[in-house]
Amino acid sequence: MPSGSIYVPQDEKFTGASPQNLYVTFWYAGRKNRLRIRAAIAVAGFVAGNLLAARFGLDAFATGLVLAAAAALTDFLIAWRSYERTAVWRGKRRGEVRTGRLLRRGLRRYGYRVMDGRAVPGEASIDHLVIGPGGLWIVDNEAWSPDTVIARYGERLFFDEKFGTSAAKGLIDAASSMAALLSRETGIDVSISPVLSVHSGKIVRDGAIWGRGGTITGEGLTVAHPRRIARWIRSQHDAELTEEQIELLARTAARILRRMS
Repeated sequence: MPSGSIYVPQDEKFTGASPQNLYVTFWYAGRKNRLRIRAAIAVAGFVAGNLLAARFGLDAFATGLVLAAAAALTDFLIAWRSYERTAVWRGKRRGEVRTGRLLRRGLRRYGYRVMDGRAVPGEASIDHLVIGPGGLWIVDNEAWSPDTVIARYGERLFFDEKFGTSAAKGLIDAASSMAALLSRETGIDVSISPVLSVHSGKIVRDGAIWGRGGTITGEGLTVAHPRRIARWIRSQHDAELTEEQIELLARTAARILRRMS
């Protein structure tokens, strides 16, 4: 983010009392309980399989075994994905790598260009610049603990009890600087919308908690989970750019925007 990178290790993260280490400790401590619950789910699946077999004239043991395995596997996958969603927050994965991969996968075939690690010389850096038929966006990455609630009340963003103003202002300023530079260099009047990709945390929208698929907008900033961003960008039509304009903007951005390592 413009105010600092979440990927610069902080000493606290590597101490025994850090939230990340406590999360991992409690996760492994809860393994036996998860296995007991999984076993109960498998038994319930086996019973359900026997009931279905009796109703439809199937082999009771085989049907029960299949449903028991499917139920246990589903529970395992849910638990594993819940743990994996904290990987960026725990420092085990790089959020900008994951988001960049998802953006390219979801946008390139629709005529969008995705550029990673760009900065206006002497000013803020951002993780991704997206240029496409519907306009321009910058996407930055952040990670909070899995129980952090991200919500909008009125027009204000909140990350738990903290105002989202600081995050919004930093990204909006970066978007404005980049848009002004590209407009001046290309002669194409463009605006850039800022997006914050959040790894972990819970987005609350319309009173519902979205584990990884939510999107909210407030204070000029859109906040979304990584898998949702490409689809959201495709739904936006902030501008109508031709292929020639997209090519010119992309080439100009590659030339004048400093590439971050």
